[in-house]
Amino acid sequence: MILLPAIDIHKGQCVRLVQGDFSTAHQVAADPLETALSFHKAGAKWLHMVDLDGAKEGRRVNEALFLKVARDSGLELELGGGIRTMEDITFYLENGTSRVILGSVALRNPQLVRQAADQWGERIAVGIDARNGMVATEGWLAGSNVSYLDLAKAMEQAGVRTIIYTDIARDGTLSGVNLEQLEALSKAVSCRIIASGGVRNLEDIQACKELGLYGAICGKSLYSGSLSLAEALETAGE
Repeated sequence: MILLPAIDIHKGQCVRLVQGDFSTAHQVAADPLETALSFHKAGAKWLHMVDLDGAKEGRRVNEALFLKVARDSGLELELGGGIRTMEDITFYLENGTSRVILGSVALRNPQLVRQAADQWGERIAVGIDARNGMVATEGWLAGSNVSYLDLAKAMEQAGVRTIIYTDIARDGTLSGVNLEQLEALSKAVSCRIIASGGVRNLEDIQACKELGLYGAICGKSLYSGSLSLAEALETAGE
């Protein structure tokens, strides 16, 4: 299982949110590139980054920062937030990003997802973020009446091979991952599943591994010290 330390960017700073609420944003590290380099030094191979401003505004906002991290960190970069067009997808993938995450656009424009998956294959992931099992969009500011399982099945049909699932209620809370929903998702589709939201300690990493998940994203647990990245990487078996 791969482990992806997370850096969320808001107004150029490394921040964490609680349950996707922008009013809870607080800085957790001084410099994005230095933070990425520290993850690389600890043994990480992947980095998960989100353009929170981009997710909110529906466009690329902090692109220069992401290109710098992709170029200089030594990590494989997985990036989401504000990626809504083929131009956005191509821009990032042709400039050092290893995998892009399509979020809100997956619900609104599945044809774009299909086109992207046809062209870029495994370098396309879909992020499914849900409250009480129902998909949320636009940087988690808007809800929907679509089940996370139904969207996952539609994305599988569109050719998507990787799904990142976030239980918004647990994101940034250190309350543990939602194993029940992750297991249901894993059984519903053949896609590779990355767990996001609520990772607290090594027990969560072990539980995700035992579910046979492809990966797990760790954010607040690393910054708060409840999880050692080196120990988590060892537990994940990466």
